[in-house]
Amino acid sequence: MTKPQAARESPAPGALPYRNANLPAERRVKDLLSRMTLEEKAAQMMCVWQQKAEKLVDAAGKFDFQKAKKAFRDGRGIGQVGRPSDAGPGQDARGMAELTNAIQKFFLENSRLGIPVIFHEECLHGHAAVGGTSFSQPIGLGATFNPGLVESLFAMVAEEARCRGTHQALTPVVDVARDPRWGRVEETYGEDPYLVSRLGIAAVRGFQGDASFKDKKRVIATLKHFAAHGQPESGMNCAPANVSLRVLRETFLYTFREALHKGGAISVMASYNEIDGVPSHANKWLLRDVLRKEWGFKGFVVSDYYAIWELGYRPDTHGHFVARDKKESCALAVLAGVNIELPEPDCYLHLIELVRKRVLKESHLDDLVAPMLYWKFRMGLFDDPYVDPDAADRIVGSPANRKLALQAARETITLLKNDDSFAPLEPRKVKTIAVIGPNANRSLLGGYSGAPKHEVTVFEGIKSRAGAGVKVVYSEGCVITRPGTWQQDEVLASDPVEDRQKIADAVKVAQEADVIVLAIGGNEQTSREAWNLKHMGDRACLDLIGRQDELVNAMVTTGKPVIAFLFNGRPLSINHLAQNVPVIFECWYLGQETGTAVAEVLFGDHNPGGKLPITVPRSAGHLPAFYNYKPSARRGFLFDDVAPLFAFGYGLSYTTFKLANVRLARKKIGLRDSTQVSVNVTNTGKREGTEVVQMYIRDLVSSVTRPVKELKGFQKVSLKPGETKTVTLDITPELLEFYDVNMKLVVEPGDFELMIGNSSRDADLQKTILKVV
Repeated sequence: MTKPQAARESPAPGALPYRNANLPAERRVKDLLSRMTLEEKAAQMMCVWQQKAEKLVDAAGKFDFQKAKKAFRDGRGIGQVGRPSDAGPGQDARGMAELTNAIQKFFLENSRLGIPVIFHEECLHGHAAVGGTSFSQPIGLGATFNPGLVESLFAMVAEEARCRGTHQALTPVVDVARDPRWGRVEETYGEDPYLVSRLGIAAVRGFQGDASFKDKKRVIATLKHFAAHGQPESGMNCAPANVSLRVLRETFLYTFREALHKGGAISVMASYNEIDGVPSHANKWLLRDVLRKEWGFKGFVVSDYYAIWELGYRPDTHGHFVARDKKESCALAVLAGVNIELPEPDCYLHLIELVRKRVLKESHLDDLVAPMLYWKFRMGLFDDPYVDPDAADRIVGSPANRKLALQAARETITLLKNDDSFAPLEPRKVKTIAVIGPNANRSLLGGYSGAPKHEVTVFEGIKSRAGAGVKVVYSEGCVITRPGTWQQDEVLASDPVEDRQKIADAVKVAQEADVIVLAIGGNEQTSREAWNLKHMGDRACLDLIGRQDELVNAMVTTGKPVIAFLFNGRPLSINHLAQNVPVIFECWYLGQETGTAVAEVLFGDHNPGGKLPITVPRSAGHLPAFYNYKPSARRGFLFDDVAPLFAFGYGLSYTTFKLANVRLARKKIGLRDSTQVSVNVTNTGKREGTEVVQMYIRDLVSSVTRPVKELKGFQKVSLKPGETKTVTLDITPELLEFYDVNMKLVVEPGDFELMIGNSSRDADLQKTILKVV
């Protein structure tokens, strides 16, 4: 047994290499690490979150020096502080900036070596904090097919978060969502690995910029959840990922590899699930062999909240039972390569003991602490650790940021059906509009949301845009769940008697109107992260919940035209709605500008151009329903249609487009050569609009089975009526390669079918052959 290390003398400020801002970060890390005790290294691998209330802040969420002095009297410091924005009742921009400054000052001045902390925050679709600008959920951003917009949005989030003191965003989610029953679909960019990777790269670039962090407007991005979290067994959160090694690499690992190599992500969060019997937080192959050795990752891995505990058994949710106790969980996670345990000191409280008992080596800790120190130096936290509360007040929730959130909402909205081109409405032809439904006049932000300064409901947006000449009336129609909030554990079904009375009331309101706008779908309880046994969010059925179909029937029966706007975190099996309602929009969650964007689309101020980032299945019994299936799948069902209700990549417009003259620059190329495919796109309608040209590829004969089509390129193009543009997409070897029968990443010679169109449906695609020799 090794002896405890004696406390080392505190260094004089400015006298040591690690305090010299002119030295390279690598040298500063080496110097600092050499001066750290075992206890100080262990402290860097821990975080406090809810324990802030006990250790750092008072009831109002303000810094409490006496609490901090008592809790951290050993002078070892701490690695991270989680979500300072939620301290006390929640901190606004100025309050959080002042709090992070105070906490940072404490650790710089009251720990032996003066090591600063990293503050992390949730930033899924905006900084999840009081005042933060909130935009479309990631599944909605997937519908935009617009990496440039995504990068701009997360650059905005980075600045809002950083000016308040944040250093690390626990975002983006680059899971590939292949089971709509899973409650976390809304956190993803959809079902396709190529689309997810392009938007994931864009998000990382938005968060990190060039990763110099010199302008104090960027934060560290965290890719999650590594890996294969998006196709859990039975669609249940945290369940095993039962996929082959080939599917794992080509579908689930691909998005992380791309976002690391092309986006430069600095941090990765391990996932709750197991792969081939090994939980990710104990998976040496995943975190060391693949991530670090194969891919060359030099950043740091954070645990998901409480996930190291779950390597054993966590009574309120589940366990993997690969560890007898928290000591064994600690050892497994360290040996696998998890740099820091979030969100509280728990299993990693045993680090010091395990080193002293020689279960772990101190060098294990050195290897894990060094990259975290490196990024603290690179972010300037030792040299320029504070933020300006005045700037936070000015930047967070600014008019410019609100405008960007509105653009995201506009581009998210996806038109699924528009019989007889009934939409958009012309206000001068409508006297009364009835806005009906459980989602018509409530907050619709989705999960991991803050409290934005501004929020516009569907009813409010339509009423504002319609103007004084149009009467806009409202009725709730029915309830989805009670009360429908994301944080509340218990989900209460609505009362049938009360619902049917609400439906009857809605009929009376609707009878006054010329047109009915229905706002239905799900809410923040019906699709969410199922984080324990009392907080469910996964579903076995994808139908509309409660009496919503009855409400649809009642509205249709009035004989008034009906326009439906869907708000939900997962695709819903809206068979009845699709059969009976002439106009349907999929909105997902649009963020704080929901009502404004809906009204702009309803009245034709904005032409919808969204595309589905995930297949809409006919039922849960049709799953899996992802478009990129293998040739022997989807042969058919007895008494049912095997085709999806709405296909991946599908979305209509108020105008029409024609794609013509698909042509290859070179029809035959070598194995390592590249070429291009071009297509002419013409707006054949009467309105300006956007179209997303999509390129799918299939290797027609291969050493292992390949999907019937895979998205390998896309481009969004805006066209005025009558205008034609040529869209050209690159075809590189990288887009043709796959893991062959020997699990080697190769391009095989042969014929590749290229499919160009505006959705993944065969009817919407034009085909040509590329020969690779």
